[in-house]
Amino acid sequence: MKTKKKKTKDLTRIEGLIDDNQTLKTEEEAFQKLMFIYSVGIKELKTKIEILKDEFQIFNHYELIDHIDTRIKEPKSIMDKMKKRGIHFTYQDMIENINDIAGIRIVCPLKKDIFLIKDLLEKLPGVRVIKEKDYITHPKKSGYSSYHLIVEVPVTLSKQNIYVKVEIQIRTIAMDFWSSLEHKMKYKPEETISKQESREWVNCAKIINKLDNKMMLLN
Repeated sequence: MKTKKKKTKDLTRIEGLIDDNQTLKTEEEAFQKLMFIYSVGIKELKTKIEILKDEFQIFNHYELIDHIDTRIKEPKSIMDKMKKRGIHFTYQDMIENINDIAGIRIVCPLKKDIFLIKDLLEKLPGVRVIKEKDYITHPKKSGYSSYHLIVEVPVTLSKQNIYVKVEIQIRTIAMDFWSSLEHKMKYKPEETISKQESREWVNCAKIINKLDNKMMLLN
């Protein structure tokens, strides 16, 4: 895991665009403005990734990326996370401490593609990597595998240029299949996963990892 702790002046400018006199709970309009800025950050980054995808298809005749998903974290999820981590309900604290408000998931065919995509993203002009976690080489205990990057994306608005934080997740089609099902099961409010079921999910993740490795050999 690589971490670079730095509060940039560019992120402070985001705070300057929002009236921070009240808390998140009462400033719905200000919150919507902030979410708009994050959505612009996603659009900027998604466009860059789509160009990479098309470039490899046209110039290399290779499907480096299968598909791209994007999302903005729901307000309730943001506030629940802030409450859990003991973060004050202010825009400044939210911007500084919650890194996954804006998210992009890149799904690729093969495991080796993950690290190629990571290297390409790190070389994108203007995009700054501030944190990364390798859950491919070191999966979580649950069996979850993916490569995570927190980046700052340059965004141009009418008044100024700013940087917006976006979380990127890179995984294979097989990993995405497992993760989607595991997430739905894990967050079903009416059900509790037993220890036996948890072990089965881990075993399924190991099988998927073997499948990914086998597919790399075949390709």
